[in-house]
Amino acid sequence: MDKLLLLVLSFLLFQSPLEAQTARDEIRNNVCLSASNYLAYPGPSQKKLTPAPKGYSPFYISHYGRHGSRYLISPDDYDVPVRVLARADSLGKLTPLGKDVLRRVTMLRDEAAGRLGELTELGAEQHRQIARRMYERFPEVFKGNVVVDAKSTVVIRCILSMENEMQQLLLMNPKLTIKHDASMHDMYYMNQSDPALYAQKMPRRAEVMWKEYCSRRVNPERLMLSLFSDSSYVRYEVDASDLNYKLFSLASNLQSSELRHKITLYDIFTDDELYANWQMENTWWYINYGACPLNGATQPFSQRNLLRNIIHQADSCIALDEPGATLRFGHETMVLPLTCLLGINGYDSQISSLDSLESKGWINYKVFPMGANIQLVFYRRSRNDKDVLVKVLLNENEATLPVKTDCAPYYRWSDFKKYYLDKLDTYKN
Repeated sequence: MDKLLLLVLSFLLFQSPLEAQTARDEIRNNVCLSASNYLAYPGPSQKKLTPAPKGYSPFYISHYGRHGSRYLISPDDYDVPVRVLARADSLGKLTPLGKDVLRRVTMLRDEAAGRLGELTELGAEQHRQIARRMYERFPEVFKGNVVVDAKSTVVIRCILSMENEMQQLLLMNPKLTIKHDASMHDMYYMNQSDPALYAQKMPRRAEVMWKEYCSRRVNPERLMLSLFSDSSYVRYEVDASDLNYKLFSLASNLQSSELRHKITLYDIFTDDELYANWQMENTWWYINYGACPLNGATQPFSQRNLLRNIIHQADSCIALDEPGATLRFGHETMVLPLTCLLGINGYDSQISSLDSLESKGWINYKVFPMGANIQLVFYRRSRNDKDVLVKVLLNENEATLPVKTDCAPYYRWSDFKKYYLDKLDTYKN
């Protein structure tokens, strides 16, 4: 009996943490995860990849990646919190904490001055490390003077992210032939503009449901009372919801700044507030970029040109003796819907109830941190091998696809191609 009890207790000890590991728990253990798309790239959690089937070796990589860590884009992101807090301070309406928060947000504003939306030092380092690991994991792809064909959107943070990866690859193999470009010529698939789909993102029904969802969770009252000494002043002079959102954005983005070594803003929020703010962001990103039934579940098709380019480019490169790599650098607004279009790790789920997102595994920070990337790694046994296999890595971790396979996490390229071309053909403009 004692042995049986010990066995049961041991089972519960090892099982419970895994079963209880919710987004709330993960955010409590690592507050940086609450940042959603502002999460600084954490690097792969999977250190050892699944060996390829016998006789197969990697020979080509097709990739789409987000730029690395950046400063916030709008001047209001920095100026509004400073202005609101500074005005209250001039009227004697700040608490000691409020005064200290004013000091910290002023530091952030000054650091970002003239650098809005630009790549940070950390962002550059993230891409050097991603390139290093790509080279070390798949050296066969980068041997000799093979071609690395890199393209970026025309945004400077994406261009610099590309250049940092190219520099790292050249350091590891100076013989590589590097082609790199950033042109409006390629923006039709690198950063597709689709006014028709964009107009469908947040229909009235979805907007009402999202706002109701957020109103039940996000409450800035406690935060405001901790910063301001006069509740009447807050009621009449402060847009509490907007200030909460902007302070949360600054807190989230601080992890991408060199000031992360000196200050934080996460301390002004409770664990519940961080979680609630993340929930607001998680549902917003699902509605606007996921396969959300509230707007027709079509938003992932915004990346249909990108997916067709990936497929057609891969077919062309497979025909070569040594195709090297095709690397693309853009934004999270491409990485997330492309992930959903591909159905990576079940992110093509159509979930009607926003309350069910987390329980069904739709967790945004697992997809699109700063530096997020999707790598398709191709394998074959010989130059003439027609049975090409492909494996997908999401943020350098092996991932699943909704494509039938008998050798997961590897998929036959012929099956991959048919599945997604058929899916793309179902979408009508």
